[in-house]
Amino acid sequence: MNIQTQDGVKAETARLLDEEDVARAEATLKKYKEGKANLERRIIDDEQWFKLRHWQSLDPDGNESASGWLFNSIANKHADAMDSYPSVCCLPREESDRPAARVLSQILPVIFERNGFEKLYNDAWWYKLKTGTAVYGAFWNPQKNNGLGDVELRQIDLLNLFWEPGVKDIQKSKNLFHADLVDNDVLLARYPALKGKLGAGSFEIARYVYDDSVDTAGKSTVVDWYYKQNKGGVEVVQYAKFCNGVLLYASENDPHCCDTGFYDHGLYPFVFDTLFVEEGTPCGFGYVDLMKNAQKQIDVLGTALVRHAAMAASPRYFINGAGAVNEEEFADWSNSFVHVSGSNLGEDSIREIRLAPLPELLLGVLNGKIDELKETSGNRDFSQGGVTSGVTAASAIAALQEAGGKLTRDMVRGGYRAFAELNRLVIELIRQFYDEPRFFRVVGEGGEEEYLSYSNAALRTSPIGSIGEELAARRPVFDIRVSAEKANPFSQLSQNELALQLYNAGFFSPELREQALAALSMMNFEGKAALEARLSGATP
Repeated sequence: MNIQTQDGVKAETARLLDEEDVARAEATLKKYKEGKANLERRIIDDEQWFKLRHWQSLDPDGNESASGWLFNSIANKHADAMDSYPSVCCLPREESDRPAARVLSQILPVIFERNGFEKLYNDAWWYKLKTGTAVYGAFWNPQKNNGLGDVELRQIDLLNLFWEPGVKDIQKSKNLFHADLVDNDVLLARYPALKGKLGAGSFEIARYVYDDSVDTAGKSTVVDWYYKQNKGGVEVVQYAKFCNGVLLYASENDPHCCDTGFYDHGLYPFVFDTLFVEEGTPCGFGYVDLMKNAQKQIDVLGTALVRHAAMAASPRYFINGAGAVNEEEFADWSNSFVHVSGSNLGEDSIREIRLAPLPELLLGVLNGKIDELKETSGNRDFSQGGVTSGVTAASAIAALQEAGGKLTRDMVRGGYRAFAELNRLVIELIRQFYDEPRFFRVVGEGGEEEYLSYSNAALRTSPIGSIGEELAARRPVFDIRVSAEKANPFSQLSQNELALQLYNAGFFSPELREQALAALSMMNFEGKAALEARLSGATP
């Protein structure tokens, strides 16, 4: 496209995104979808295993029953994750940014609470344990907060997300697509240009095996397309939205962000939280994939045992035809008398069909498979509150639970890394969009409620002087520290017992202050810094 300048010289402007670009994007989207076909099948299959419906696809005509060992293990892992619900603290990298970090540490939990993050965290952990990967999205929604706009957090279904096959870091993908089904009447009300162009289209999102009948006839697929460009040596992320080949929005066509990109942070607004890492993909595998083989064998053996027990509980008989026994009377246990025709009633006239008892080996194999599932998932008895006989001391129980919690702590720590990255995205959205102040109700240091007004003034890039002929600038950068918001009840009990032990040992006696501080220097527990500060007379 050319335009005429004031001096009559034609100047070339940037080409606008058009329908041809959308057609190429749709072709790329279909290619990406083909690349993750195996992952989509595995995710749908894992959901069936989680719902105990796996035998519907493994053997539709069989009679195998599904036991809940796999579900029980996943439910306990989920409970461990919820016991360790994360809390964030922002740490400044420079002394001058300390006030901004303190305020961010107060308002970030409020932003997450307004987005109902506890439910998102709950749903994401179920998804992560089943499929191996949870995905969070951090977006800017200009419609929130009565049109003022605010951060929007969502949990993303992997069936709706598409990336370049073969990349492990999602940020290395050349394009990233998020597709979703939207009601046609909603689309027409917002985008009148779609009139007569809505329908199923040529792209279909994979779906789960639902219990209900799901009708998608009145919906159309809307695609959010993120892609990266190089602008003057800086990588920026652009954004476009299209439906059935119709371009609805493009940041390249928007004069406000055509050069800087849709998001100033230059990243795709998605965070992947992986459980068990796989090479060559940003996704991992979960506990369903780890346990499904053992669960299948448990179901087969358990079904055989139950079937044998049912057969033994309902005895059958051989009846000699020469004996002429009245079978109806014999089968009716309410009758006191059974008539027999003929003169002789020998032992061979009626004989019970006896089943051979199952060998003890079979029951041992079943219990061995159950133990295998528990071991591979780290879901031993003491991790659920049960202990072996003879273990009654609180310290011994705590030691067993602590040793058995290694897998849980590693699993939760991985979730904390994703949570920290999500907070960094939220801080960047605040830096970019909080031009007008927002108001927050926070909890002050003394526990009382406070009301804060906050904008991005303290987060903006500011000049700090000149380096040669160029003007130098700096922007505040923060480190994110994540910890458990509240420990589980047993950890709290252990913490309380430790406080009583320190009290009984005389740690709080003024005359033993030096000895207590020396002992504390070799210890490590939550709240240690505050206790040392109190004993030394400093402000905790």
